[in-house]
Amino acid sequence: MGYTETFGFEPLKCGPIFDSHAHYDDPRYDGDRDFLLSSLCEYGVTNVLLCSSDLESSEKNVKLAEQYDFLYAAVGVHPHEAGASGVPDDFPEEIFNNHKVVAVGETGLDYHYDLSDRIVQKLWFDHCLSLSAKHRLPAVIHSREATADVIDILRAHRPAGVVHCFSGSVETAAIMLDMGLYIGLGGTVTFKNAQKAVAAAKYVPLDRMLLETDAPYMTPAPYRGKRCHSGHIRFTAEAIAALRGMDVDELYNVTRNNAERLFLSR
Repeated sequence: MGYTETFGFEPLKCGPIFDSHAHYDDPRYDGDRDFLLSSLCEYGVTNVLLCSSDLESSEKNVKLAEQYDFLYAAVGVHPHEAGASGVPDDFPEEIFNNHKVVAVGETGLDYHYDLSDRIVQKLWFDHCLSLSAKHRLPAVIHSREATADVIDILRAHRPAGVVHCFSGSVETAAIMLDMGLYIGLGGTVTFKNAQKAVAAAKYVPLDRMLLETDAPYMTPAPYRGKRCHSGHIRFTAEAIAALRGMDVDELYNVTRNNAERLFLSR
């Protein structure tokens, strides 16, 4: 097992990088998960937030976070899994007692695929935001083609948190920012014709921006189509820094500080 085989390219030290959204419980890492996680520091990655999709995923991510000092976990139910996750009140709250759990999520609404009934998605989203308030934890919010309903539910709860993998309009970003939320930007900003993501990358204030991969998804150019990992965040950061005419090292530092403030300051 080597760096090129696992990562796709040799280490190029950068950072410090806080990847605010990744899914290392995914089966696509089963063959080399330990090597990959143990080697992320060679790519400048100093912290990763593991985001969950259902109870099983949440439990796996908590165990992973316990094994590695630099990993933390967000636990909750993704809208895709809402329909198969039972009754919201059955989600075991004792999981929030673990010191490596620093957020709720990911949670939200997804009307693009509609893999779960929309009413059920809303029930789980509402419940996860209630857990966020009860346990004083920020929420990791998923929103795809459901902007109006997401905003309505967020306005009802007013959680701390981040809208991850943001690809909405500048106008939507402004609404989220006005509610005190952070904006998570990932590989989309490197995609051709991703005009909304590029506009958001230019618009979002630096002190409200987080960097993320959504690994193993959303791999940035020039590696689009490959399995994503936290080392790829370099390409997203370089693209955003170029768009904003700033030094990429400043971007690493600011976004890391933002992530620490949101997830690790409680």
